[in-house]
Amino acid sequence: MLTIYGVYRSRASRNYWMAGELGIPFVSVPVIQGYRLDDPTAADAPLNTLSPEFLAVNPTGLIPCIDDGGFVMKESLAINLYLARKHGGPLSGRTVTEEAEMLQWTMWAATEVEPHAVKIILLDKSAAESEQGRLTIRAATKALRKAFALLDKRLAATGHVVGDRFTVADLNLAEVFRYTMSQKELFDVAANVKAWLAACQARPAFKTMFEARLKEPE
Repeated sequence: MLTIYGVYRSRASRNYWMAGELGIPFVSVPVIQGYRLDDPTAADAPLNTLSPEFLAVNPTGLIPCIDDGGFVMKESLAINLYLARKHGGPLSGRTVTEEAEMLQWTMWAATEVEPHAVKIILLDKSAAESEQGRLTIRAATKALRKAFALLDKRLAATGHVVGDRFTVADLNLAEVFRYTMSQKELFDVAANVKAWLAACQARPAFKTMFEARLKEPE
């Protein structure tokens, strides 16, 4: 049985979505980020990333992580690639070349997109109250224009990142690009990205995941 450690309001959302797409049973162990608690080490603190019980599973103290029949793995995007490879089906690569492309695009999203995108989602709520916050978001948005143009061109042919179908590459990138949704100007000049992200988020497994996410406290 697959066990996913992490709350839905974290990068664990990617793994919950993936498990839903694959239709595999899983156990969810909610582990909240320690920084969200006044005293994460208190005796009555909920299970969090600084709890000894969780650190025994994942010494890095980061969520998400999974335990798949005794195999413990961390890093949300890599977990999804592993789950796709293990369970197969249309979300996985049909050829070695497709698998390589899925890895390539996932690494691109993690290294070239997410560092900028995460600044947007972290500062979005407080930016209006801070000039520095507004400047940071503006700089991040500017830095993402090239990435949006590149992905928009890629999607022009089939509407998918790899091949002619929805795969783990689409899911991984959609969860990274979700962080940028407040920046309308990026999507206004990337119609293919806008349509692709909307299609990804219209999938039943995404909706199920996101409904669970919205039920959790911020």
